[in-house]
Amino acid sequence: MAAAQHASDWDRDAALTTARILLEIKAVNFRPEEPYTFTSGWKSPVYIDCRKIIYFPRARNRICDLGVEKIGRHVGYETIDVVAGGETAGIPFAAWIADRMLTPMAYVRKQPKGFGRGAQIEGEVPEGKNTLLVEDLTTDGASKIKFAQALRDAGAQCDHTFVVFYYGVFPGSFETMKRMNLALHHLCTWWDVLEVCRERPYFAEGALKEVRKFLEDPVGWSKAHGGVGSAAEASSGRESGP
Repeated sequence: MAAAQHASDWDRDAALTTARILLEIKAVNFRPEEPYTFTSGWKSPVYIDCRKIIYFPRARNRICDLGVEKIGRHVGYETIDVVAGGETAGIPFAAWIADRMLTPMAYVRKQPKGFGRGAQIEGEVPEGKNTLLVEDLTTDGASKIKFAQALRDAGAQCDHTFVVFYYGVFPGSFETMKRMNLALHHLCTWWDVLEVCRERPYFAEGALKEVRKFLEDPVGWSKAHGGVGSAAEASSGRESGP
């Protein structure tokens, strides 16, 4: 029981540390008055730009260290043979994590090239290898499913995916990935960001209240602001931001 509690404490500390970093580098965007529209059709008052992490050496170093520790704790230190990044935002994170884990690295294209063996995989086709899929973030999980299926179609064993940030609000994402036997591992969510915002006034209280409304009822909030109102309405295959 003590070990389990310790792991939970570590996860919480890692989540809040990641949230503080994202706020410090201004990767967090709150815009309730002019909601973002995701390619899947969801409307959201919040948007996270994890691509900003690549510009800040100390921030990305700390986040990648936390990511590798998270993977070791929840997946295993010697169970991953290959790290594969999703095109394009996942590629740098996959490279940094693979370097720390001393594993080979590949990346998965959004679309097949149309020729060649494993035409959607670049680097080396990880046939028969336990492959960790890495991206920067996930909203509803659609692209994770697509990339994982491409790896499996090429012969890889892909049971785990890691992201820095998980929105943690859109319905069905965990369940859909679970049905695919794909376990999602992440460092932090919007709830962690809001908790850190209580420490310092990063945003106006009015904006924070509207964001809390969205987090408590993302489907209703999206529908009320002109977006899709169910997971079934959301388009499949992509989950990037505005």
